[in-house]
Order: sequence, then C-alpha cells, then structure tokens
Amino acid sequence: METEEQQKKSGQPAKEQPEEKNKRAAKAELKKQLEHMQEEATDYKELLQRLQAEFENYRKRAAKELAESKERANAETLAKILPVLDSFEIALKNTNTESRTQFAEGIRMIHSQLCTTLEGLGLKAIKAEGQMFDPYLHEALMVENVENRELDNKVLEELQKGYMLKEAVIRHSKVKIGKFAENREGKETEQTEEQNG
Repeated sequence: METEEQQKKSGQPAKEQPEEKNKRAAKAELKKQLEHMQEEATDYKELLQRLQAEFENYRKRAAKELAESKERANAETLAKILPVLDSFEIALKNTNTESRTQFAEGIRMIHSQLCTTLEGLGLKAIKAEGQMFDPYLHEALMVENVENRELDNKVLEELQKGYMLKEAVIRHSKVKIGKFAENREGKETEQTEEQNG
C-alpha cells in the first residue's frame, strides 16, 4: 500500500480512510439533524407567539364582553326601577295639594311598587322576627334576657331588614335575639336571701 506521502509525490489523490469517511458522513448527518431541529424550534416559537397573541386577544374580548354584559344588566335593572322614581317625583310635586294621609298613602303605594319591582328582579326579604336565630341569615346586634324558654335564641325584633338575591344573602338581617337564663331564678333567690340575711 502506498502511503499518503507517496500518493502526494505521484500526484494521485489520497484515498480516504474508511474511518474518516464515516466521521464526515456522521458529521454531515448531525449537521442535517441540527438544521432540522432549528427549523422545528423556529416553528414552535412562531406557534407559541401566535397562541400567546390569540390568548391575549381572547382575554381582552372576554373582559369587554363581561363589561358590556354588566352594563346591559344595569341598564335593564335601572329601566325597571325608573317607574318608581317617576312615582316619587309625582308624589313630591303634589305635597302641597294633598293632605298628610293622602301623601302617606301615596308613599305606601310607591313602596309597594318598589318592592314588587325588586322582587321581580329576584330580591326577597329574609324572614326574621319570630324565627330561630340563623347566623347565615341574621346578624345579632342585641341580646335580651327572656323568661320564656321558648324565646331562647329566637329573633325578638328586626332592627334592619336583610335581603337575598335568588339564594345568596346580600345583606344579613340585623336583629335582637332572646337569651333564656336557666339559673336566673336560683340566683335571684340567693341574692334576695343575702340581702335579707
């Protein structure tokens, strides 16, 4: 076999060694794979950018639609309440000509009209007075000692009405509840005996 130097001297091209040929082929294959992966990475990056842009557009569109929906709901609600406002304005215009009882009757009618309108929108008053105290519906502002055991933990007085919209409490009823003290009679007897003793 001729060596490389002999081939160079004779002017014939050197024969490649099989190892070098394999290395060059592997290198070419790796370069090809790298280019393919770079193209895929670029495609994925572009896809991600498109998806991000689409999601941002969706988010803005959803926020706009929600705001418009709230505005429509407010407009519908206000449109239903406007007749009550009209009734109040009529009542206020006629305060000079009507007697107090007629004016009071007019206000009662307007109150009834407003309650009917609000009930139509899903608002309902929470029943309180005479009911058992329920912390999910009532807020106890006062506690009064009661002598009747049946009034224990019952709402004695409603201080401010509470309301629900559909099934959700939007304002708790502010109430005064009764508290029965079992040992009160025994304590009163002991106090009387101490004072007399």
